[in-house]
Amino acid sequence: EVVELHSIKALIEAGVVVIAVGGGGIPVIDKGDRYLVGTAAVIDKDYASSLLAQEVKADLFLISTAVEKVALNFGKPDQKWIDKMTVAEAKQYLAAGTHFAKGSMAPKIQAILWFLEAGGKEALITDPGNIGRALRGETGTRVIP
Repeated sequence: EVVELHSIKALIEAGVVVIAVGGGGIPVIDKGDRYLVGTAAVIDKDYASSLLAQEVKADLFLISTAVEKVALNFGKPDQKWIDKMTVAEAKQYLAAGTHFAKGSMAPKIQAILWFLEAGGKEALITDPGNIGRALRGETGTRVIP
C-alpha cells in the first residue's frame, strides 16, 4: 500500500502535479493502528509507481526513463524500437527473457502490465526530454490493453 495515499489524492484534487514513490523511499510496516515502523527492504520505484497509479485510478501511467522508446533486443545488432504494443505483446516479449534487461526495462514493463491489468487505460515510456512530445503521440512507447 502507499502509506501517504490520502495526502497524494488531496494534492491531485487540488490541482498539484505530484511526483511520488521514486527510488529511495523509506520502507515501513504497519504494526496496527497505523503505527509504522521502519523495516529492512527495498522499495521498487516502478512497482510502487504502478500501485500508486492504480490507487489514484490514473488514466495514463507514464514512466520516464533513460531512453526515448522501448526496444526489443536492446543494444544488439537486431535492436528494434517499439512505438506501440499491446498487453499480450508485452507479456510475450517479457516471457521470452531476451528483450528487456532484468534490472532495467523488465520491471518497467511488468509494472505497466500490472497497471493495465488492473483497469488502467494506457501506459507510456519515454525519456524526460521527450515527455511533451510523447504525450502528443510523437514519440515514446505506448502500451495498451
